[in-house]
Amino acid sequence: MPLTVYVLGLSIFALGTSEFMLSGLLPPIAADLGVSIPDAGLLISAYAFGMLFGAPLLAIATHRLPRKTTLLGTLAVFAAGHAVSALAPSYGLLFGSRVIAAVANAGFWAAAAATTLAVVPAGRRGRAMAIVTGGLTVATVLGVPAGTFLGQHAGWRAAFWAVGALAALAFVAVVTLVPAVPGSSERAGLRTELSAYRSPRLWLALAIIAIITAASTVVFAYLSPLMTRSIGLPEEWVPAVLALYGVGALIGITTGGRFADRHAIGTIASGALLALAALAVLATAPSIPVAVVAAILLGFGGFAVNPALNTRVFALAEAAPSLAGASTTSAFNVGIVTAPWAGGLAIDAGLGYLSVTWLGIGFAVLALGATAWAALLERRPVPALATV
Repeated sequence: MPLTVYVLGLSIFALGTSEFMLSGLLPPIAADLGVSIPDAGLLISAYAFGMLFGAPLLAIATHRLPRKTTLLGTLAVFAAGHAVSALAPSYGLLFGSRVIAAVANAGFWAAAAATTLAVVPAGRRGRAMAIVTGGLTVATVLGVPAGTFLGQHAGWRAAFWAVGALAALAFVAVVTLVPAVPGSSERAGLRTELSAYRSPRLWLALAIIAIITAASTVVFAYLSPLMTRSIGLPEEWVPAVLALYGVGALIGITTGGRFADRHAIGTIASGALLALAALAVLATAPSIPVAVVAAILLGFGGFAVNPALNTRVFALAEAAPSLAGASTTSAFNVGIVTAPWAGGLAIDAGLGYLSVTWLGIGFAVLALGATAWAALLERRPVPALATV
């Protein structure tokens, strides 16, 4: 596997740490800036929306730039955004800097995915994407707890400085180790890339990403209160369960990468079925050991699908490599934004924390139905798209 793939995976580790570490830093941020914890929690939503809308906007804005230039530019903005966050004297400035960092994060994701698929042979793209997206999983297992620990013991601003420093190191690594990859202007025009989105199959593939992401995220977002209040897990064991979920996710994404290139639809269906089984077990409020195993399997199944989801979109949008990376980033974030919102509505309605497992089951069943539909469409010939 080219060294470029590992450099991009490590860069995603830095960016992914920032995306999730705020959940452990809300109380000190709220206290320091004089806002409520719910208001501080809006910083997480702001980041997710920045990711959601930033990916396609930056993909279009940087369409004619070489991808290495886009990678370096977004890393520089990301690092600078974290310096501003660390120095922010007010909630408003912190909020704005988080949105800017999220947009840069989304732009890097899109360019990194397109770069990865450009330097790797077609038969190894699934494994390559598993390594790159695995950086986010490692961030969940190691980076987020480390960032939270640093923030709790050295102040929340120290966590932002640390992530900014990681981004600076990633910048140096990309400068020295990532080769120049031509931009889209040397392959296809923007109108040609946009023409790929006439395909219903592509939109269905993006919908599957959003739905299957929501299936696992709706439970992960509330995994701590679900395990403690509905299943009876002692609170001191929550970090261990979250870490085990992350380990399951890391193993899942590695395993899924081995099958994504040859059996994309089958890998997606298998991961969704495993996630559905884990959710069904959690919905029964089982004993603590069984619930822990189910959480691990949920992480495995929920992340095993990711390489296949990515490679399938790029295969369907081969003429639109830049926008394909942006689209997958946005689709994943649709699921990440929608799932906690839906889970919160169910909990606020008095349905209890077990209700999120039933929402997850619904999302998983919907994802399986959409995957079956995609399998049927797979048998039909794909009409050629005119180039411009």
